[in-house]
Amino acid sequence: MKVKNKVKILAIFLLIALSIFSFGFSSANAESITYYLGGDVLGFTINTKGAEVVGFCDVITDNGLKSPCKDGGVLVGDVIYNMGDCEINSAQDVANALNNYKSGEIVTKISRKGEIKLVDVIPVKDLTGEYKLGVYIRDDLTGLGTVTFYKEDGSFASLGHPVSNQLGRLYDVVGGEVYNSTIIGVIKPTKSKAGELRGMFVGEKSVGKITKNTNVGLYGKISDFNESEHKKVEISKAKPGKAQIYSTVDGMIPKYYDIEIVKTDYFTNSNKNLVIKISDDDLLKITGGILQGMSGSPIIQYGKLVGAVTHVFINDGSRGYGISIDKMLN
Repeated sequence: MKVKNKVKILAIFLLIALSIFSFGFSSANAESITYYLGGDVLGFTINTKGAEVVGFCDVITDNGLKSPCKDGGVLVGDVIYNMGDCEINSAQDVANALNNYKSGEIVTKISRKGEIKLVDVIPVKDLTGEYKLGVYIRDDLTGLGTVTFYKEDGSFASLGHPVSNQLGRLYDVVGGEVYNSTIIGVIKPTKSKAGELRGMFVGEKSVGKITKNTNVGLYGKISDFNESEHKKVEISKAKPGKAQIYSTVDGMIPKYYDIEIVKTDYFTNSNKNLVIKISDDDLLKITGGILQGMSGSPIIQYGKLVGAVTHVFINDGSRGYGISIDKMLN
């Protein structure tokens, strides 16, 4: 998956760091809902609660270089929730808090590895006379991701793993927008680095909303879902053997590619229930294997939806993991 970050960071959601209901989900429940096959790539702009600290910088003052947030005990990876009485969800919120600042320490509420802490930060004036914190923050996220399935009301599930920060912690999502997207190129994997799909948003108009970010995928709803544009699909359980993935690696149209489900493990709580290997010569020629951005691609076996691609092996781009579909349904 593809806002206005203080630090302009555009990242396709990673497959590599890129995860209830144990298997044996209610078939009656699954059959009562009509599912439609995904495989298409959407662009996402995600609004997160708080503002994540992604780096520090020195503020040039009349008394030398200062780094207020760093000196106050803030660390990279912390999420700022409040500065004094100001709730922080964006870079603009931080600017507003500084505009209202008079003097003294600002009691700053942060989340560090899920634990809430209070730290005291003293802003300093730069040479222009404006108060600064000496920090780079990221408020919203932008990226590309593959849809696994839709329901008839337009709700969808994608990725098969959470949208997480560099420390692997799940972002607290409070909304976001969905956009049509197209794949314009690929970067093939090397022995030490995963490859990636390169894409772009199509049009400026949002086509849906993000609703939640979970350990088993990013969920949302398309505003004007057209059932006729998608194939109905039944749900089933994966077994070792031949299968396919339905994925978009060029343009906007997904295609079927052959894979092998090498192993299944329904007893793990992670999103690595399936070990898969790409066997399709055309896909290997185009991509070199599983790429970042293919996360969420539906895994089809005997014509039924059994899971979604979630990870790639760094030392072998043709191999990766998938999540069983029951976890995403829940």
